[in-house]
Amino acid sequence: MKNNKNSAALTATYVRVGHIDVHAIRQMYQVFAQYYENTSWDIFLSDLSKKTGAFIMRNAAGRVVGFSTVMTCDVNMNGRQIHGVFSGDTIIERAYWGSRALQMEFFKFLIAEKTRHPLKPIYWFLISKGFKTYLLLANNLFTFYPRHDGQDEHLGDIVDAYCEQMFPAYYNRDRRILDFGHDYQPLRGDVADITDRMVEENDAIRFFQERNPEWRRGTELPCVGEIKWIDLVKFTARYASKPVSKGLQDARRQPEPANVVVKLRSTGS
Repeated sequence: MKNNKNSAALTATYVRVGHIDVHAIRQMYQVFAQYYENTSWDIFLSDLSKKTGAFIMRNAAGRVVGFSTVMTCDVNMNGRQIHGVFSGDTIIERAYWGSRALQMEFFKFLIAEKTRHPLKPIYWFLISKGFKTYLLLANNLFTFYPRHDGQDEHLGDIVDAYCEQMFPAYYNRDRRILDFGHDYQPLRGDVADITDRMVEENDAIRFFQERNPEWRRGTELPCVGEIKWIDLVKFTARYASKPVSKGLQDARRQPEPANVVVKLRSTGS
C-alpha cells in the first residue's frame, strides 16, 4: 500500500534548464547517482546544460524523486529537416514506480510541440540502456521503431539520421546500437534487472534484451516514435482505460539499490 500512496502523491512539472534552481539540480543528481555507475557532478551538469529542459518529479514533501531530461532539435534526413524531441536520462526512485505523472506531463509537452508544428509529424527520439525506458515508448505510442512485431520498419532510417547527427562516433549502423565505451554510465547492477520471468511474460522486454544484449554495460538501443494528431487522440483514450501500471509489481520484485554516498564536489580546478 505504501507504494500506491507514493505513486499517487507524485507530481511532475516541466522546467526549462535555465530555470531549474541549484537545490533542485543537486537533488536530481542525488537520484541519478543512486542508479548509475561511473558518474560525477561535473558529467551530470555538463549533460544537463545541453538539454532544453527537464520533467521534474516531486513527492508530497516537495523533494525531487525523479526526472527526465529533454531536448528539442531538428535533424537533417536526406536533405530535409525533421523535428524531434530527444529524451535524455530518465530515472525515478523505485518507491515511486507505477506513477503516471511523467507520462501525462510529457503528453502535454508533446501537444505543445505539435501545436507549434501543426502540419508536420513530431518524432520522439530516445536511447534506452534499460528496459523501463524502452517500455515508455512501447507501452504509450502506436507508431514506433524498433518493435518485436516487425512493424514500422521505415522509421529505422530516422534512427540512422539522428544517431549519425548526434552521436556519429558511437553509432553502429549495422546493429543500430550506440556504444559509448566501458567508461560510460551504465545502470547499477541491482537496478531494473531483467529476470527470466519478465522475458517469458513480456514480448517487449524480451525484444529489448535481444536487440541490446550488452545493456548491462551501458550500450543504448536508439528508438523513435512518430507523433501525429491521431496518435495523441488515441493516447488519451488508452490512458483513460488503461489499468494500473505494472511498475509497482516490478519494484516489489527487485531489491532496493545499494546505498550510495554522493559527494557534490567539482573535480575541476
